Amino acid sequence: MSGPDPGRQVAQLREALRLVERIAGGTAPPGHDDALDEAARISIAYETALPVVQRRFEALAAETAIWAAAGVEALLAAESGAPPRAAAARLARQLDAALSRLAASLPWATP
Repeated sequence: MSGPDPGRQVAQLREALRLVERIAGGTAPPGHDDALDEAARISIAYETALPVVQRRFEALAAETAIWAAAGVEALLAAESGAPPRAAAARLARQLDAALSRLAASLPWATP
């Protein structure tokens, strides 16, 4: 497949969310099978979507990846003492909402 792999992009963002949730003090459930199902649904929905919908998904995914990476980097850099739980919890909520928006941007992606 040439071009973006939307299932992989979502899976990577989901892994970032799990990391942020752990920094926030939560215990992220394994959810490996759910993540694989979600990635497959996203990939299929992307492949069957109109090009304009695909471009919108790509833009949202890229934007989310950029700010999520910056947020994770800031959290990891700040962990010299006690973990910044409140900031991590807020980032986790924002990342979870962004993942929901990504799935909603593709028809048939949500179960």
